[in-house]
Amino acid sequence: MSVTEGVTMLPPAALKLRREVREFLAGYAQDWTTFDRAHSWAGVDREFSRAVGKRGWIGMTWPAPWGAGRSAFERFVLQEEMLAAGAPVGLHWVADRQSGPLILKVGTLEQQQRYLPGIASGDISFCIGMSEPNAGSDLASLESRADRDTGGWRLNGTKLWTTNAQYCQVMIGLFRTQGPAREMRQGGLTQFLIELDCPGIEVRPIADLNGESHFNEVVFNDVFVPDERVLGTEGQGWEQVTSELALERSGSERFLSAFPLVAAAAAKFAEMPEARIESADLATLGALIAETAVLRSLSLMVAGKLERDEDPSYLAVITKDLGAELEQRTAPAVRSLFDMPAADLRKAIEHTTRAAPTFSLRGGAREILRGITARSLGVR
Repeated sequence: MSVTEGVTMLPPAALKLRREVREFLAGYAQDWTTFDRAHSWAGVDREFSRAVGKRGWIGMTWPAPWGAGRSAFERFVLQEEMLAAGAPVGLHWVADRQSGPLILKVGTLEQQQRYLPGIASGDISFCIGMSEPNAGSDLASLESRADRDTGGWRLNGTKLWTTNAQYCQVMIGLFRTQGPAREMRQGGLTQFLIELDCPGIEVRPIADLNGESHFNEVVFNDVFVPDERVLGTEGQGWEQVTSELALERSGSERFLSAFPLVAAAAAKFAEMPEARIESADLATLGALIAETAVLRSLSLMVAGKLERDEDPSYLAVITKDLGAELEQRTAPAVRSLFDMPAADLRKAIEHTTRAAPTFSLRGGAREILRGITARSLGVR
């Protein structure tokens, strides 16, 4: 299948899977409100994640014995069906999307045996330990350190904005193992597999504008991590993080996490007499759907690159940047369609409006992404 073909059509196995996923979700969706659906990839439901794992849908593209070796197009279909339905996928999303693939790529056999089965079953959740209080978009300035100790390392420092850390068992954390930040920058960084029940780790939830605590501050106070928990090559953490971020930025959640609002608005319009619908409102709804379709095509092109084992970084950055911009416009656009939205829809709109400022930060700030795009085009 060529990239061009992939924009408009999917292989038969992916189409078959779409039907299976819709049937599976139908058993749950009847109990989800629009407000529930607005949480989607940040939603927390361990039993749902285990049910997804039982179907073989976590780590589905991984090779045997860890996964089923299914195509990137099949995983794409699974992703978009889950997000379009607003399913609570938060406890397995990160591990399936990037932590598991990174362990497959650079991890030892012992690490793969220890973590991949639990990820695939929905029992083990991973979080990402990158950002710090003084190192967000400028990640190379991070100062949390890992110092040599007998048989391992001692970790000290703080990670910030760590999504769902309070529910996770493992963090893949990036720490400085060589030199000061001002001298080493991207050099001297190493990733560690950190089990969050280790002594010396404190997870502090951070309340957001919605009064919820998806984000966390994670403090490391002389935490011992054995040598066998170094992920990949010591000092090569920056290169590993770069490849990991390409996976983080390419997913459908970068433009579909606000889609349940669009779906709810379309369903409401379908119930209304045509004479009561303003043409300007139809145009607004149509524009949201059209932009979503374009971004879906971009994301499907990323899936094509992943299927061919090509680097998706450039397209992933564009998808993430444009997707965040669309999602930040979605809640006010849907609100403008109704004089008085139904209570559940209004609650979902309010929640998404308050969450929207984070959309252009997660996975890389807009300014960073556009810098990457400029370099890819040769203009920077």
